[in-house]
Amino acid sequence: MNSEYTRCEGVELTTSDGRVILDYLSGYCVHNAGHNHPGIIEQLQKELTRRGPAMLQSHVPDLAGELAKRLCDLAGGKMAKAFFACSGSEGVESAIKFSRAATGRAGLLYCDGAFHGLTCGALSLMGDDFWRGKFGNMLADTTAIPFNDLAALGRQLASKQIAAFFVEPIQSEAGIRLPDADYLREAQKLCARYGTLFVLDEVQTGMYRTGRILAAHHYGVEADIVIMAKALSGGLIPCSAVLMSDKVYEAVYDSLKRSIVHTSTFSENSMSMRAGLATLDVLEGENLGERALVMGEVLRERLREALGGYEMVREVRGMGMMSGIEFQTPKSLTLRAPFEAFRHIHSGMFGQIIVMRLYRDHKLLTQICGNNFMVLKVAPPLVVTEEQLDRFVVAIREVVELMHHSPQFWTEALGLARRAMNV
Repeated sequence: MNSEYTRCEGVELTTSDGRVILDYLSGYCVHNAGHNHPGIIEQLQKELTRRGPAMLQSHVPDLAGELAKRLCDLAGGKMAKAFFACSGSEGVESAIKFSRAATGRAGLLYCDGAFHGLTCGALSLMGDDFWRGKFGNMLADTTAIPFNDLAALGRQLASKQIAAFFVEPIQSEAGIRLPDADYLREAQKLCARYGTLFVLDEVQTGMYRTGRILAAHHYGVEADIVIMAKALSGGLIPCSAVLMSDKVYEAVYDSLKRSIVHTSTFSENSMSMRAGLATLDVLEGENLGERALVMGEVLRERLREALGGYEMVREVRGMGMMSGIEFQTPKSLTLRAPFEAFRHIHSGMFGQIIVMRLYRDHKLLTQICGNNFMVLKVAPPLVVTEEQLDRFVVAIREVVELMHHSPQFWTEALGLARRAMNV
């Protein structure tokens, strides 16, 4: 994938050698509105031409107020205030601090398979040694529990030492894992019973990726804190938002003296705020949430139909325009032997062969999930056309067919494996 891209528009990525690649990763759910949407670019150009107060930090940030109100209104529930930052990781760090300030407790809960970011606080909410190894001790008082397990959650909360429960409504990097229908709702009730804040990480699932502004809205829950980022500013300016209740906000910023206890240099810069407002205009004006719901279901149904007869395809699942194709260990000896050989070389090797095939042979950019190498993530921009979806379905079927019936799939992949021996 060492390609140089010269132009990116909508779903299409043009390389320096003239190839046109279809993006089915969206920068890990950044480009919900598509690459370089002209409506967002136009608003940013106007903001630059205006020559307004981009980075004063000593003024009334009207654009930040406008974006904060709009996000809180869309999120609904308890959301009344917003803190802006530059990334999802920074948003998680903020939520950790805010939840501890609001409850006077130190304990933090997170789910196995979670992906909350790569700064030290966020890493403390991820249990996989792959991400944490070599970086020393993380935050104390953090505990992992199984996703979708209310009994485990209740046992931990009963200690009344837990400040916050951090959870992704849909676990993206764990393999597009959807919760049971009542899991989040009951988790919210448990948190309320024991005085723990219910914190939703919507960094990948927010901004209409699953069809609604927040994936949590599909499950009828209301958080104490919501973290948003990635698609918030159209993929053009770093931006994240931590939405919170008045109660949480006032626990942190409870006096003029403490108004500076948590800040971020680029927090309310006018370009990020303008990009956020313009992105909402595009997503809402083009009805991309409803489009994601309808087109996403069409895509999954076509994938299930195309891949249903293959022994190595376990399941196609997802919500809106966030889908995963889960593969499994084959039972037949002719397939099991090469599969096990590649898994022995590296646990992600099998998935990367699929990714390579889609990219090289079909000009489709995808990737496997970061915490589950057996799941291929399928997350194109929400502006993807039906024709482009059909192209993906045909391509993945051809790759899976090759995987099952052609020795070439496995023998050629040995070259990749040899080059990756030190990965």
